[in-house]
Amino acid sequence: MSELNKPRGLDHLVLPVQSLEAARLRLTDLGFTVAPDARHPFGTENACVFFGDDTYLEPLAIASREECEAAAKAGNMFVARDQAFRFRNGPEGLSAIVVKTEDGEADHRRFVAEGFSGGPMLHFERMFKMADGSEVMGGFKLAFAADLRSPDFFLFACERVNPLPADRGALARHENGALGLSTVVLGEDNPSDFQYLLEEVFEQRAVEAHSFGLSLQSANVAIEVLTPAGLSGYFGLDTESGGRGLRGRLIVVKVADIGVTERLLAGKGIAFSRRGARLIVPHEAGQGVPFAFEEVS
Repeated sequence: MSELNKPRGLDHLVLPVQSLEAARLRLTDLGFTVAPDARHPFGTENACVFFGDDTYLEPLAIASREECEAAAKAGNMFVARDQAFRFRNGPEGLSAIVVKTEDGEADHRRFVAEGFSGGPMLHFERMFKMADGSEVMGGFKLAFAADLRSPDFFLFACERVNPLPADRGALARHENGALGLSTVVLGEDNPSDFQYLLEEVFEQRAVEAHSFGLSLQSANVAIEVLTPAGLSGYFGLDTESGGRGLRGRLIVVKVADIGVTERLLAGKGIAFSRRGARLIVPHEAGQGVPFAFEEVS
């Protein structure tokens, strides 16, 4: 990477869930606006949460097991890795970080050259329903990056071939005051073992190592990789080690007014705890992983 290059920005997060119905109910209770259900051409489906900072959450469910199995056998790594994640971890979690790119094919060549390729590229199109009810066709090229030592987490670069409007209108306005993503928290016993993978995908060499793990600042969202002690100390997460490798553990969402968020959660009967200036919401079905909310000035 040229030193003049800026770090990549995070595009979205992939959250395997048991069902979109459960995801919609849970995320709506948490104060998010959830987009209409959408189907992929290879058997998966999503119901996304879009933010005003041009990031989003992708709760991902299985629409057709037969179509998914056929796609995985045909070399579709998005589906194959989703199936592997569910087989090893169950139907809920955080399985992938997706970064923005303007040239997916160049990223694929770079991942291959650096030994981090996660398999062949994927190019697909699907319809999107906008807030006003109109439908537009979105196209994507995905370039996958992975480390064989980390079977339960991967990353990919996503090129929007015919980009959708960045302004999602009403879909990006949330009752809980959510503005976007602040931090993605991963877990691993020895975070530095995966430093080079993260550096390569985000094109960011400035990584801060500390006693509980490491931190990397992308163009728009912070990435934290913490040891079990760090997960417990910073977020109160007690995680049992399921073996080595990166695992998605928690998502930090930035909000305009933490008081508004707290009142909403309390009014809906949502369990949460305070950890410093953050509100921590434990995982429930349809949520993928625990969420934290923090106020930005």
